[in-house]
Amino acid sequence: MGIEWMHWHISSVIGVLIFAGVVIGLNVWHAISPGYARKGFLPITTTRGERAFVSILSFMFICILWLAFVPKVHVIWSLPISGVLIFIMLKWG
Repeated sequence: MGIEWMHWHISSVIGVLIFAGVVIGLNVWHAISPGYARKGFLPITTTRGERAFVSILSFMFICILWLAFVPKVHVIWSLPISGVLIFIMLKWG
């Protein structure tokens, strides 16, 4: 029994590795410097991990919207938009 049914591509492997890196990085960062809840531009008080979670969801939402509304342009071009949004969300969210 293997994982042949999953049809892994390099993009899915990179995505899983980035997600794992974010989770591991947040754990290490929390061990070194524990976070605290704060109020940013988001309508709720959030911790560092919650802002990262919302950023990841926003990233996926932007990629799905890109595929829905701009299907002829490769999805890789949505990454700069997502990157800026993630930076803003983590910094000021």
